[in-house]
Amino acid sequence: MEKKIVIGTDHLGLQMKNAIADHLRAKGWTVEDIGVHETQPVDYPDVAVELAKRIASHEFERGILVCGTGAGMAITANKVPGVRAVAVNDAYTAERAIASNNAQVITLGALVTGINVAKMYVDIFLANEFQGGGSAIKVQKMEAIDDSYRAQR
Repeated sequence: MEKKIVIGTDHLGLQMKNAIADHLRAKGWTVEDIGVHETQPVDYPDVAVELAKRIASHEFERGILVCGTGAGMAITANKVPGVRAVAVNDAYTAERAIASNNAQVITLGALVTGINVAKMYVDIFLANEFQGGGSAIKVQKMEAIDDSYRAQR
């Protein structure tokens, strides 16, 4: 299976996004970089929704978003039905985001996390898979909520 991932940022996370993309490419990942590519200010919801739609459509299984804190990107990505995004600020959350919650997207804060630590969180996230077990029913309930909102549209 090809290892491919989509990554995006606002202007605050440009340096971190570039470093993570290079890190992943060096590990054999195909990285789809949806920007931004310069430091000119951009509204993070524009980037987050583009990435989330690509996850929801199953074009990509996993994605990474970077902004100042990771919070705004996570909030925005989670507005797209079918997407589970988790703001990661520690190694345990990086693991459990997917292992317990089957999250497809992690978000990182360039103003609160160093680049080397962020790369470590990405590696942890990508090394894990959904474990099911007792978490499976909880993920199914989250998916049912998404389905109910899709049906209303």
